[in-house]
Amino acid sequence: MNDQATGDMVPGESCAEDSAPEAPAGGSGKSPGRVRTALQLVRFPAVFTALADICLGFLLNHRNWSADPQSFGLLLAASSGLYLAGMALNDVFDLAQDARERPFRPIPSGRIARQKAAVLGAGLMLGGISCAALVSVQALLIATGLAACVLLYDGILKKTPAGPVAMGGCRFLNIMLGASAQSSWIFVWRPESVLLAICLGVYTAGVTLFARNEAADRSSRWSLIAGAGVINLGLVGFMLWVNSRAWPEGQLATVALLAMVTINLNTRLYRAVRSAEPAMIQPTVRLLLLSIIVIDASLVFYKTGDVLLATMTVALLLPALTVGRWIYVT
Repeated sequence: MNDQATGDMVPGESCAEDSAPEAPAGGSGKSPGRVRTALQLVRFPAVFTALADICLGFLLNHRNWSADPQSFGLLLAASSGLYLAGMALNDVFDLAQDARERPFRPIPSGRIARQKAAVLGAGLMLGGISCAALVSVQALLIATGLAACVLLYDGILKKTPAGPVAMGGCRFLNIMLGASAQSSWIFVWRPESVLLAICLGVYTAGVTLFARNEAADRSSRWSLIAGAGVINLGLVGFMLWVNSRAWPEGQLATVALLAMVTINLNTRLYRAVRSAEPAMIQPTVRLLLLSIIVIDASLVFYKTGDVLLATMTVALLLPALTVGRWIYVT
């Protein structure tokens, strides 16, 4: 499988199934080092989507990131800790399934003990909550709720119909975490901020539903169609949100960019649904996840009218794609 010739793959997105980035490197039988193993465990490239959420969420209540750089930095750290913790604990809970479907993952391959992975995840989660506590009471409450949502998804809800909703809730709370550098809940939970976070939550719920059986020999086409439908509901929500706000700067450009993202994603979704094979579904899921950075950057431009801030946000794709050449995103 290699879609790079079609021109619609995220730049630099390599064929993970061909290159097997998490298998022992170089075919020499040597295991990756401890640092790389840890990065594989937490699926490090995907953390940049969480950082993009904070970049956007913070600007919902501030003119720029330098308005309160200390709070902004702490929120980035809090989001990173919680996101990476969720990824690590996901593998802790999924050991039996990964042993069957992804035996090369760090825990089933024996490169890291399950107990050590659990300790790492717990430490990252506590670190994330602690960073949020240094920002505001609102940030602490949201971070605690986000941690609870992560644990519920990883440990209980993942394989239930409520799983995609829980994952969407995590992304919703991550946007609100970015907006939480305020002492009053009135400023944090403004309707326009909540509605935007809901749109991203819906999009993420759709991605989760679409990706549910990505490692299976063949996914249910109806599940894929349902996931694609929810994804598009979120994408339409973004465009409606842009058209309903009183911030005119860059409105047309933002809608045009979101429309291009929607067309590109639906092209890939159609191919993945049609094949229902992991070779098409897995790279599509990576594209859907990394597109969150582009969506966030588009909305940063719309909210601020600042090309530099939008460019700095979309630049988070560079480390995500670079590291993603060796480490799975999904």
